[in-house]
Amino acid sequence: MKKTLTIIGFLAVFPVGAALADDDCFVPMADWQPRDAVAMLAEENGWTVRRIKIDDGCYEIDGRDAEGRAIEVTVHPATLEVIEFEYEDDEDDRRERDHERRDDD
Repeated sequence: MKKTLTIIGFLAVFPVGAALADDDCFVPMADWQPRDAVAMLAEENGWTVRRIKIDDGCYEIDGRDAEGRAIEVTVHPATLEVIEFEYEDDEDDRRERDHERRDDD
């Protein structure tokens, strides 16, 4: 019984739904910043934007950082707070860089 109460207490403090939906943005569209503001945020950070899309209710920027590394940045649509920043280093990026190097030779 004590174990059950401990688990219930834990779930009350740390709801499972919140843990699973960490990076989702639940903001009414009327409260969203315009896409141009997201592009300006990227420019201010020295990022080159390939694409701005909406994913899980958040803005998502696909592009490159100032050093040319592929990035994926999740941005809160109302506050423009960076929620998640990832470097993307997949096989396609390597192929693209190799192709660019061959063109330079």
